[in-house]
Amino acid sequence: MKNRYRSEYCGELNKKHLGREVMLAGWIHRKRDHGGLIFVDLRDHTGICQMVFNPEKYAEPYNIVNGLRVESVISVKGIIVERSPETVNSRLPTGEIEVAVAYVEVESPAEVLPFQIADEDNVGEELRLKYRFLDLRREALHKNIIYRSRIINFIRQHLSAREFTEISTPILTCSSPEGARDYLVPSRVHKGKFYALPQAPQQFKQLLMVAGFHRYFQIAPCFRDEDSRADRSPGEFYQLDLEMSFCTQEDIFCVVENLFTEMTKKLSDKKIMFDPFPRFSYEDAMNRFGTDKPDIRFGLEMKDVTQIFRNSGFNAFQSNTAKGKTVKALVVPGLADNPRAFFDRAEAYAKELGAGGLAYIVMKEGNLKSPILKFLGEEEKKQLVACLKLKDGDVIFFGAGKWEKTCNIMGLMRIYFAKVIDCIPQDVMAFCWVVDFPMYGYNEDLKKIEFSHNPFSMPQGGMDDLLNKNPLDIKAFQYDIICNGVELSSGAIRNHKPEIMYKAFEIAGYKKDEVDRNFGHMIKAFKYGAPPHGGIAPGIDRIIMLFSDSPNIREVIAFPMNQKAQDLMVGAPSEVKDEQLKELGIRIVDEQE
Repeated sequence: MKNRYRSEYCGELNKKHLGREVMLAGWIHRKRDHGGLIFVDLRDHTGICQMVFNPEKYAEPYNIVNGLRVESVISVKGIIVERSPETVNSRLPTGEIEVAVAYVEVESPAEVLPFQIADEDNVGEELRLKYRFLDLRREALHKNIIYRSRIINFIRQHLSAREFTEISTPILTCSSPEGARDYLVPSRVHKGKFYALPQAPQQFKQLLMVAGFHRYFQIAPCFRDEDSRADRSPGEFYQLDLEMSFCTQEDIFCVVENLFTEMTKKLSDKKIMFDPFPRFSYEDAMNRFGTDKPDIRFGLEMKDVTQIFRNSGFNAFQSNTAKGKTVKALVVPGLADNPRAFFDRAEAYAKELGAGGLAYIVMKEGNLKSPILKFLGEEEKKQLVACLKLKDGDVIFFGAGKWEKTCNIMGLMRIYFAKVIDCIPQDVMAFCWVVDFPMYGYNEDLKKIEFSHNPFSMPQGGMDDLLNKNPLDIKAFQYDIICNGVELSSGAIRNHKPEIMYKAFEIAGYKKDEVDRNFGHMIKAFKYGAPPHGGIAPGIDRIIMLFSDSPNIREVIAFPMNQKAQDLMVGAPSEVKDEQLKELGIRIVDEQE
């Protein structure tokens, strides 16, 4: 937009503009004094262009800019001239030209900076978050936030063109007994009662389906009082929340695959590795990759060799062949020539993960070598070579123990060795679905059956499964979409029948009156005619982290909290005045009371 501050943008100038008088405005990115001439890299939101201040031609602007610090805001007027060949900067789109400044106005001088913007040097995250308004000026972070806007805009246009209606749902709602801890908001009008910030718009979007909306979506703010990690921001995050009525699991998959495929093609330099997206059952994913969030950009799949050791004389393996236990093998090529210290380091890492050890066998020059070979029979060795299709240079690593724990540990070792042999391609997006999740799991600490995923999911066998199957054998219409080993979202076909819902909650230990008390509005709505419906809610922050190759989620959020759920820039959370607490009927209780 042209106005009194600018006629053009810095990053859009080139040799086509030679001789033109321009007005530009922005921040002093760098300043260099070269023997009487001062060169300034002026930065606006489009990029950088070089300004030259010559005291022999224009003394006043030279004297003004000479006294300014970097990051001061200025507006200038000057003529675009061509750089001499030896001063051309091929790294910049504007590198063939510069602006000979005839006039400068200081809009805002800058004080001494707590860290440098132009150098992108290593600065502690706490300092960056405290001065986030400065941190956001840095090129990489600035690009991430603009990229975030492009992705959200693409999502909105894509879904709106496919009969989805964007609807906002409440932020102040009621607390839910399921999921993470709620953020509570005290009511001034209804003293002693609290609102809860929504962990997700789950119930509202289902009620929208009951209300007769065909397809809904929302870029929804969600709030969960949980700890931070690299792919999760504490406190609040955003998700692409969508729901469809009269749909099957296949319909959901079709919409989501199309969205991510088109998004990758139009907004990423990476390629889709598999189209259509592969599908793995939960059990299959755990057995092959050791996780329900498999990174399928590379092979190194685990093999179950439990059967080989059913009657083994090697007790460490044979004792883990009973029901609920397993022996897993992971074959990694090209490691046979490594020294003993390499295998010791790998075993130490496995022990850190909770393994008792990490047995291994090397295939070298056609022979097997290992400290455990003396415990194995000839038939077991032959079966291993045949089953695992061993080649010269291969190393087999073994894990044994309870099924889930062993799968998890060996899955992490799979990633460990993939990095060792550098076999993870960085230029692809490997999406996949994980399906057929167990409806229930067993909580060892509480000694009770509980929901393993979303409690509002439809069991695959309906009421018949709930009545006649072992709860731990019941599968639900639940699914996760994964990309490059990162879970982007969980979703489900919903349970829209009150009698099935009551029974599903009963198995998890909820009485009918508890269900009515906590979810009565849902039951009531379903009794007035509810369509079959389902949905999913990919995390916006995770999507952008993945697409931008950012190391953690805070790099794609404009104003994130730190890992202790603090906003260091504005000082949140903060204390409030006694008058405010009194108005809400609240007092702070000492922990010793």
